[in-house]
Amino acid sequence: MKYDFTIIIPVYNESESLERLEQKLKEYLQRASRKTCIILVDDGSTDGSTEIIREITSRNSDFYRIVFKENAGKGAALKAGFEATTSPLLGYMDADLQTHPEDFERLLPFSQEYELVIYWRQVREDTGVKKLSSKVGNAVRNLFINDDIHDSGCPLKVIHTKNAQQIPMLTSLQRFIPAMILLQKGRIKEVPIPHYPRRAGVSKYSFKNRLLGPLFDCFGYVWMKKTYINYEIKEKNLD
Repeated sequence: MKYDFTIIIPVYNESESLERLEQKLKEYLQRASRKTCIILVDDGSTDGSTEIIREITSRNSDFYRIVFKENAGKGAALKAGFEATTSPLLGYMDADLQTHPEDFERLLPFSQEYELVIYWRQVREDTGVKKLSSKVGNAVRNLFINDDIHDSGCPLKVIHTKNAQQIPMLTSLQRFIPAMILLQKGRIKEVPIPHYPRRAGVSKYSFKNRLLGPLFDCFGYVWMKKTYINYEIKEKNLD
């Protein structure tokens, strides 16, 4: 297997952040504790991000790309990255660099014991509106799911690839990753990590989509939880 760890980065109209992101990722790859590659998933960008991603993946040997024909949402971008991963572990982060790739080194040591290692933004460097909308969205999600996760929507996670690839498609997949891992009887570890202010571009979330999106998706999750199939094969003879 060529890589031990894959970092998936959904990108939607982040042209102002991509050169800085490339530099941060290159610096991380030089000192990463595991052989690592990057998959940039362009979610139908319209601001020139696609061309920049092509340039980045052409000049860096451990960078790869997936380009969507049109915008399909962050959940779809993550799912495409999950399906393309061949390493035993994967992680994901946002392109806005409010989390940094070197922080994966704080999560990876726990990956042998836990199927999902998630970072917890105890102190958030966001606008007041974004903090409030995120708090409301998390409260709605916890009302239905009650998974005891402090920061389910955080954009920095390390997951066993086999578990990530078993997660069904949801429009807002990223909000439900801890809950879906729990349905697989996986173990979860939260690790406090710094959060950084956005230096370029604009957030793609608003109070409306942080409240209504989680509300509608929670009804879908409740149904899925009741019908979810989970099994482990003890023995087979198919030859």
